[in-house]
Amino acid sequence: MRASASRIILSLLLFTLTPAALAAFSFSEEEEKQKAGEATKKGGGPAVTGVCRDSLRNRKVMVVVGQRSARGTDATQGTYSPHFQAINKRLKKFGFNTYTQEEITAQIAQAEIDAYFRNDPDAAISASKKMGADFILRGLISSRSAINPVLRIPEVYVNMGFTLTAADGRTISDASASADSYSGTDTLGMALTLVNEQADGVVARLVNDYCRHAAPAAKGKGK
Repeated sequence: MRASASRIILSLLLFTLTPAALAAFSFSEEEEKQKAGEATKKGGGPAVTGVCRDSLRNRKVMVVVGQRSARGTDATQGTYSPHFQAINKRLKKFGFNTYTQEEITAQIAQAEIDAYFRNDPDAAISASKKMGADFILRGLISSRSAINPVLRIPEVYVNMGFTLTAADGRTISDASASADSYSGTDTLGMALTLVNEQADGVVARLVNDYCRHAAPAAKGKGK
């Protein structure tokens, strides 16, 4: 009886709703939210809307990769070619225009790249101007090693942090991927595995942050 009464009340409420009230609820919006949640659960990162993808069309992004260790930071781009290619591949899927490593190193001095990895905002602005880039995506590999207390074998923890900045040096988004390995000390190999396994989700998060925080300003600038 209670279930029947609830259905009657719900029917009366729906009947009394005005067209404006009904219009306020969008099934398409709910479906989009549901798809985004499902994508996140699958490890692919939040779903990117069609409007967001359109706003990225023909945007130019420059990718630089480096590694931070106890010996300091190494940003020699040729060392990270596999990582660079894997990241570029994901960016192109979202409509970005990307540069090759050869194009980047031909225009940007190594000292300038090194300065950018030391968090020098002026270096980022200078690099983006030289390349004519709308964005710079920095991938920074870091690691630490320890002896596993249970297995008594070397364990390597690898993290790859991604920072997307605008041409004016403004940070748009930060994201990261991390993993640990018992296989030895091949930090670059583990970092490449991280990129191949998690970069789709990471790039999706970076793109969504751009669409939430930077896209309106970019559209207004073009008018």
